[in-house]
Amino acid sequence: MDWLFFGEISLAGLAMGGLYALIALGFVIIYKATRVINFAIGEIMMFAAYLFLAFAGGMEMSPWVAVPLAVLGGALLGGVIEKTMIRPMLGESPIAVVMVTIGIASILVGLVELIWTADPQLLPSFLPRQPVFIGELYLAPKIAYGFLIGMAVLVIYLLYFRFSRGGVALRATASDQAAAYSMGINVRRVFNLAWVFGSLAASVAGILVAATGGLSPQFGIIGLSVLVVVIVGGLDSILGALVAGVFIGWLETVAGAYLGGEYRMPATFAVLAVILVFKPYGLFGTHEIERV
Repeated sequence: MDWLFFGEISLAGLAMGGLYALIALGFVIIYKATRVINFAIGEIMMFAAYLFLAFAGGMEMSPWVAVPLAVLGGALLGGVIEKTMIRPMLGESPIAVVMVTIGIASILVGLVELIWTADPQLLPSFLPRQPVFIGELYLAPKIAYGFLIGMAVLVIYLLYFRFSRGGVALRATASDQAAAYSMGINVRRVFNLAWVFGSLAASVAGILVAATGGLSPQFGIIGLSVLVVVIVGGLDSILGALVAGVFIGWLETVAGAYLGGEYRMPATFAVLAVILVFKPYGLFGTHEIERV
């Protein structure tokens, strides 16, 4: 075995896994607070990446202005979806709400194809291009710097949820909605904030992933990998999202390099099947989760 090649592939996989973990964090935030399984998370991150393309490419804004605007656009989209489409579904069966999120995903794909066509697109370059070496191992600069930005955002999120009033409200609502309501927490506002923050995390990751591999209306298929991540880690576990995200990213990359690109998804779903047999609630999930 060429250990140098394996090391470089593993580094690239771990870096991509870090971005998966960031997307999965957005998924888990929404689920923990609202108990909604958001199948549109991949399409929300796709839409944010297209917004960046419009701002930086079409309007020729500076990428460092376009990135925050696109991320805010993705976060705003999440908040609007929660208020107009998810909130009216309160009290309905989980399957009904899941079907709404699938419908939202289809609407976003159609909207993107209508505005930007179905042709693949390349995002304007905004990440540093200097080669990155860790010892003798080379890591593509877009992947390396994308990973660093993603991890910085992830750390900010974790600190926010641990120390801020909004983070405490989110955690209280996730633990017991009725108790949070009785303590004066505006639960509906927390629901909306969960969708905003979850969509914001996914939007950041979406722009970074699209910057490394291009963009198309099928970009949201990454949501399938993220779904595997959150089920393997546990639907309500932030720690599970981080651990499983890094592992699934590494596994996909190694499987694609050694077996061929067509084996990336089968490899991850094989892991999912094993986890569901032996740990139905995920590696770090709690047993109170309602399955759909």
